[in-house]
Amino acid sequence: MNSIKLAFMFSTFAVASSVLAQLPAPFSDCDDCPGMVTLPAGSFVMGSSFGTEEDAFTPIRTVSIKAFAIGKYEVTQAQWLSVMGTKPSMFKGDNLPVEQITWKQAKEYCRKLSEKTGQTYRLPTEAEWEYAARAGSQTDFYFGSDVSRINDYAWFDENSDETTHPVGEKLPNAFGLYDMYGNVWEWTADCWNTSYLGAPVDSSAWTTGDCSMRVVRGGSWYNKLRYIKSTARARYSSEIRYNSRGGGLRVVREIPP
Repeated sequence: MNSIKLAFMFSTFAVASSVLAQLPAPFSDCDDCPGMVTLPAGSFVMGSSFGTEEDAFTPIRTVSIKAFAIGKYEVTQAQWLSVMGTKPSMFKGDNLPVEQITWKQAKEYCRKLSEKTGQTYRLPTEAEWEYAARAGSQTDFYFGSDVSRINDYAWFDENSDETTHPVGEKLPNAFGLYDMYGNVWEWTADCWNTSYLGAPVDSSAWTTGDCSMRVVRGGSWYNKLRYIKSTARARYSSEIRYNSRGGGLRVVREIPP
């Protein structure tokens, strides 16, 4: 490994360690609840003007974010089973991410988890998801612009062997969040809109547009690199279970004022 690349990796690690040191310790509201990471309030530039028509999401805008907690990992099949009592996934394994669930089922999981814990759980908004994924970065990837490093951070079509993988096996971002890229698509609360024209400039969900379709983020085990970016987005029907490429989820827990 050359000295320039080594210096860059050390610098990235130092920045990530510095950010993590300033965050509250991860927590969980019950033994079989998702582990959560509390993110600070802030603002970031959302969207991208680069790439093809499908991955140039404009207009770019500054979005303000309230503090919130988000899953350290994607919800696992064991966590889903403990709340929902079902095993919907095509790939089987307690520590694999749950997949092949509809948006409505993801919402129901959040509702039941809220009942179980007495806390407010929900799906992340699209803005919250990108804020969490970027972890303070402004590049296509939260680890920088060196695409050769993607294998350290994501399961996607070139390294997945056509299957999902246990959560947390790749490196985290600077917020300590794992699998924000690849493994399974993650549902968000937002209705689908082709561009960001008229989108909220705070952390709220966009509840107008084509609400029969919902935004998914992060890409999955079967996707090519173009979908494994902090800005990449796609849409799924809220009522369909997608065979072999179904959506999963990562939950948000609201922080009392």
